[in-house]
Amino acid sequence: MQPNLYNRQKEPLLIVISGPSGVGKDSVVNRMRERGLPFHFVITATSRPQRPHEIDGVDYIFVSQDEFQRMLEHDELLEHADVYGQQKGIPKEQVRQALDSGLDVVMRIDVQGARAIRALFEDALLIFLVTQNEDELVRRLKERRTESPEAMKLRLDMARQEMESVDDLFDYCVVNADSQLDAAVDTIVDIINAEHQRTKPRKVSL
Repeated sequence: MQPNLYNRQKEPLLIVISGPSGVGKDSVVNRMRERGLPFHFVITATSRPQRPHEIDGVDYIFVSQDEFQRMLEHDELLEHADVYGQQKGIPKEQVRQALDSGLDVVMRIDVQGARAIRALFEDALLIFLVTQNEDELVRRLKERRTESPEAMKLRLDMARQEMESVDDLFDYCVVNADSQLDAAVDTIVDIINAEHQRTKPRKVSL
């Protein structure tokens, strides 16, 4: 019997956008939002202080350390990590509801979190962002003016380590070059569209 290729059910994707600190994960996901793409963009919970330009409930869900600990104790987080001394985690129910509705789910997390998601969901789609070169990454970190020289060195050392995990952990590597944000987003959208044409779809259930 021939497979029914005309009425195949679209499986929602669990998409991870990851990469080193300063590579532009926030910028890429925000531009995807601005385009009105039909995805659910996960809002990460974090205990770190809110930056002046950030909006609670839009950029992150800002919580106290005590509230974050309560979420952990009640198993409300899909994954969580200590990132440079600050807690970040993905709310489990938010992801479940989005997948159940049939929407592709996009989450922006660090490499440590991406590794945790891969361990939980073999069929998650993991995309690693990079700059054109290390000099570009260093300049972006300096322009943020949020790190001390010691913190900058720590982030660069971590970035070099994370680069070594690309081949073993991630499905795709996308360059987010200076002044080419839309090109990076176009590439990611092309990847997602191609993934939906697979003869053996990725399937994630929560």
